[in-house]
Amino acid sequence: MWAADCAERVLAVFEAEAPEDGRPRDAVGRARAFARGELDAAGQIRQRFVAGRAAREVSSPAAVAAARAAAQAAAVAHMGAHALGAAAYAAKAIGLAEPDRPEAAADEIRWQLAHITTEARRALRRLPPLGTNAAGPLGPGLLTSGVLASIVREIQAALADPSGLHRRA
Repeated sequence: MWAADCAERVLAVFEAEAPEDGRPRDAVGRARAFARGELDAAGQIRQRFVAGRAAREVSSPAAVAAARAAAQAAAVAHMGAHALGAAAYAAKAIGLAEPDRPEAAADEIRWQLAHITTEARRALRRLPPLGTNAAGPLGPGLLTSGVLASIVREIQAALADPSGLHRRA
């Protein structure tokens, strides 16, 4: 549900450029339905790339990142680590959408960390650190470089901090 919450916050960024394209919003809805136990993993796995294809239909980097946030949220049915991808792409989308506000992405990450449930925090703590596993979304790929890697590492550090006092430097 946390991944869907993160992605839903940036749907407007995508929809501002492609108001008729409902694929990212549908992906967030499916992620929520899966989290409630209303959809099975196999069906969701087959549909996990639909929202990602919407990213090819927009031109602004912020809208692309927003579509990818929704795709990552839907992919949680495939692998829980995609929740970190949803959060990272959402923070990236906000940062790109608000270039005059350098703290925008940091504010989004703070919101994400403040709204994660204890259950989701516990589950995400079990994941390997970014780049230490050869497989999955935390292995080699888009999440292991650039701004996405920085965001995922920051979220993982905050989740690992048992005091909850981790703060962005």
